[in-house]
Amino acid sequence: MKRQRTFQWTRLDNAAKIFPPTSTARDAKVFRFACELAEPVEPDALQKALDQTLVQFPFYRSSLKKGLFWYYLEGSDQPVKVRAEDEPPCSMLYRGDGRDPLFRVTYYRRRINLEVYHALADGTGALHFLRVLVYHYLALVHAADFPDGPPPIDYDASATQKFDDSFLKYYSRDKKAPPELNPSAYQLCGSRLPDFRLSIVEGCFSVQALLAKAHEYGTTLTVFLASALIQAIHSQMSLRDERRPVVVTVPVNLRNYFPSATARNFFSVVNVGYDFSRRSGAFEDIISEVARGLEAELTADKLARRMNRLANLEHTMLIRVIPLFLKIPVLKFSNWITEREVTVSFSNIGKVEMPAAMQKHIRLVDVFLSTKRLQACMSSFGDNFVITFTTPLVSTDVQRSFFRILTGMGLEVTVTTNLAEFEEVD
Repeated sequence: MKRQRTFQWTRLDNAAKIFPPTSTARDAKVFRFACELAEPVEPDALQKALDQTLVQFPFYRSSLKKGLFWYYLEGSDQPVKVRAEDEPPCSMLYRGDGRDPLFRVTYYRRRINLEVYHALADGTGALHFLRVLVYHYLALVHAADFPDGPPPIDYDASATQKFDDSFLKYYSRDKKAPPELNPSAYQLCGSRLPDFRLSIVEGCFSVQALLAKAHEYGTTLTVFLASALIQAIHSQMSLRDERRPVVVTVPVNLRNYFPSATARNFFSVVNVGYDFSRRSGAFEDIISEVARGLEAELTADKLARRMNRLANLEHTMLIRVIPLFLKIPVLKFSNWITEREVTVSFSNIGKVEMPAAMQKHIRLVDVFLSTKRLQACMSSFGDNFVITFTTPLVSTDVQRSFFRILTGMGLEVTVTTNLAEFEEVD
């Protein structure tokens, strides 16, 4: 019997519109969440868990189509099957033909991998999907632990709430920011890995130890680690390079500022920079400047104005009636300009929560994504804090310097990588 489609089609949300025209083999716009369990994955149970999860997230069963004026999502009957990991991490999901699913679920030993095309969802939205997937999986595999049924999970949004376009919901034409004019940032350069591969370097710390160290400097964990990353990048810069600032772009979960339970995209970005040609370069000064920059940008009013400025383009009648084939080169050029203003991306997903009775079966959760530059992603589960660097560049000097800065402060780290050779952190 043919599966009935849950929805026919829907427009892409505002943040998603940039991804289809800028997706390439070099940068597939795919991110991965991985949940490492305490025991090997059982494929049959994982498939059953995925089927259950898709009932709760029906719009994940969709494909991306190209319309006359915009891309759009269309409901799909194509079955989605879990499989053993058989491709490099964050391989392409959208290839322009509008047939393939926009996510995949794979497994490798004790790891459950969820990979998502960014036009479908952001990190928080995909994390909701992963948590529900792992919840159903553990409820099946460890049913004996829950004789009265599995414990409740704290994400119970309705199908309508999960499918909500929150950009449209909070759009206001009367409240938008002026265009931003930013200088070009310092860019990391060098030889690239062949076949569009990514180097992945992952460091695992104690959450409590990291928090204690950040508090010693009188700052937050995000500011502390972003400052360490800026200092690590500076260690690879020449005096000539210091003419350009090191700029960190930080994705912001707008659900923290505007009530929303959407499992689609609902994020913005803010940029914070440090100019080594004008400032001391001392670690404490970097912390002060990063903290000042984030505090100035992370307000509901500023985020709303920026969100409205970007959304206003798609609500302008002239823009709306321009055919997609003419919009695509403009979107590509806009993306190129934006990328020149950024040195490194730095994303903190935050603390991952699961029902207490299930936590003993999970070791950690990590996240990373495809990228054309250096990208750092962080998440924590229990006392395990994981920061994962991805880059297409051969050099891992910045990553090594970052970990050495932290170990030089007395912090302990366990480093794993997909690289054949990676120099041990002293």
